[in-house]
Amino acid sequence: MSLLKEFKEFAMRGNVIDMAVGVVIGAAFGKIVSSLVDDIIMPLVGVATGGMNFTDYKWVIQKAVVDSQTQEVLTPEVTMNWGSWVQTIVDFLIIAFCIFLAIKAMNQLKRKQEEAPAAPPAPTKEEELLTEIRDLLKEKK
Repeated sequence: MSLLKEFKEFAMRGNVIDMAVGVVIGAAFGKIVSSLVDDIIMPLVGVATGGMNFTDYKWVIQKAVVDSQTQEVLTPEVTMNWGSWVQTIVDFLIIAFCIFLAIKAMNQLKRKQEEAPAAPPAPTKEEELLTEIRDLLKEKK
């Protein structure tokens, strides 16, 4: 079997295509959630924390070397940006919580659809015949 034919069979399998669709939808959903976090939730968190921005926090490992006459930076400072790391963790927790809520809502909708009463099954041939017999007997009385 040629390599191209094998690849075509692999790529056209249903689960590969489903996965590709899931990745594309997941990326779009990720943008929605990121916008929710960046544009709506984080400003509220900023107000609640008094305008604290974690990304400003860092440990200076080596200070910048600046030319005293020209004020030109000869060697930039070396920092450990622990605030950015904390901000990334906070963003992750908020995004994970939003995704949890969205999935929980979808599962509740799915449960409600599953709980909807199914239509009663159609009567069997035997039941139809018995019903006809019953109706005929009623007419004779």
